[in-house]
Amino acid sequence: MTHYVAPEEAEDASASAVVAGGPQGYWGEAWSQLRRSPKFWVSVVVLAFVLVVVAAPGLFSSADPRACDLDKSKAPPSAAHPFGMDFQGCDIYARTVHGARASVEVGVGTALAVFLVGGLVGVLAGYFGGWLDGLLSRTAEIFAGIPLILAAVVLLKVLPSRGVPTIIAILAVFSWPQIARVARASATMARSKDYVLAARSLGVSTPKILLRHILPNSLGPIIATTTIALGVFIVAESTLSYMGIGLPPSVVSWGSDISNGQARLLEGSAMMFYPATALGVAVLAFILLGDALRDATDPKARRR
Repeated sequence: MTHYVAPEEAEDASASAVVAGGPQGYWGEAWSQLRRSPKFWVSVVVLAFVLVVVAAPGLFSSADPRACDLDKSKAPPSAAHPFGMDFQGCDIYARTVHGARASVEVGVGTALAVFLVGGLVGVLAGYFGGWLDGLLSRTAEIFAGIPLILAAVVLLKVLPSRGVPTIIAILAVFSWPQIARVARASATMARSKDYVLAARSLGVSTPKILLRHILPNSLGPIIATTTIALGVFIVAESTLSYMGIGLPPSVVSWGSDISNGQARLLEGSAMMFYPATALGVAVLAFILLGDALRDATDPKARRR
């Protein structure tokens, strides 16, 4: 005796089968790969420490990074000031600790913005194709053709505000095409899979297909690329602050301290070393994490 299945039940069953056999299996394999990756755990430990420093710098330094005493200018390291004092008499250790917040805020904020904008544009372009793909791809190429630092320099010269939100907005506007290209390629591959074709044949709506099937199977490469780019955004902020056109002097950041220390480098001062080392370690950890995520979410890498 044949059992009748309503279209709604068939749709739910198909979606459940796809989720069980597709995205969940995909992410399960990715997690299994990550658990065996030393660089994943090293980067996670380092970044966890950095995020604690960003969230609660007072746990690591009770000194005010903006409290400077010219009488202590270039004082050597001591028990009260482990890294010594800079040429303005500011505690280098305190500034290194507190400088993490602005730099990481810019990096994370820009990464979230390009993840949302670039991911959305890329997924829509890859899934629908046709004229929409052409329009979005050409728009992305226009923004991608403009050098990031050059565009930031020009805009920061004319804009009245140079706070963290402004830096994030400028970096995001000229960085989302990279994420969009990755998202478009992933969505283009996912739309031709059997489970997507089955969902279409059952009459599943386009928004449901995008949310249940296309997006989950495109997230891996997007997240990996965004994580690697996050380190680049931190470097970009530090570069702009180093050039004197990034965050204002009132904001403590690694970039501004590197710039101040560089001016005294020829005098044998090591005040540039500490913020530069902190910047390098944080950026390297983000890049290692992104590299581990890319290896875990790439089926070709898993087979090697």
